Amino acid sequence: MMQPVKILRSVLSIQSTLFKYHPLLIEGHSSDTRDPSTVANQITNNLKRSWNKRNITKPIILITQGDPLTERGISAITRIVANNLGIKRCLVCLDGHIDPEHAILADRHDVLYELTYSQLVQILNDTSFDGSPSSNEETLEEAVDNTIERKNARRAALGQDPLADWYKKYALLQEVTKSAFKQISGEVTVAHATDEIMEFSVTSFYEVGLELGFIDAQDMVNYSTDN
Repeated sequence: MMQPVKILRSVLSIQSTLFKYHPLLIEGHSSDTRDPSTVANQITNNLKRSWNKRNITKPIILITQGDPLTERGISAITRIVANNLGIKRCLVCLDGHIDPEHAILADRHDVLYELTYSQLVQILNDTSFDGSPSSNEETLEEAVDNTIERKNARRAALGQDPLADWYKKYALLQEVTKSAFKQISGEVTVAHATDEIMEFSVTSFYEVGLELGFIDAQDMVNYSTDN
């Protein structure tokens, strides 16, 4: 029998429950057509090598961000990685006023805990990275806006339409989630499901967190076999 999902309803409960874990996030595409088992096995091996080098000792929990289950793509890949590692999952969903269907469609297989984007925003804004009053959400949003502007200029030069409006909310979900979880746990791993990150994908916004210093290069695990 599957363990029921525990809804974490307060910031205090999120922090007291999840600080004991090492959070793992896997970034990839829902449209990935590769064999998910092959991709997941490569990611699993990469993670084991990385954690051994970094001497990660906390139990791992996989953080997912509302992807509905599909036969291929990132939701299938994350399921297999979790099974390979024998770990459970924590689900982060957009609040209903941002996307009313996001939580409804999310895959909840082996999910122990569930929380919302707005709760992670609160945690991120309660954290000061440089000792000054925190406005981390505004900083991230401005950086995402600037990145979208640059990408749209590039698309215009290529004769392509601007990015869809939904890019911003999912890029923010991605960056807020991993940045907040690093603050909760003090450590995080972000693994990519491919080395061929598409220029206009949501995954490509990972550079925002790195440039702001919310995520460190040592937190990242590349997909290539030589990492």
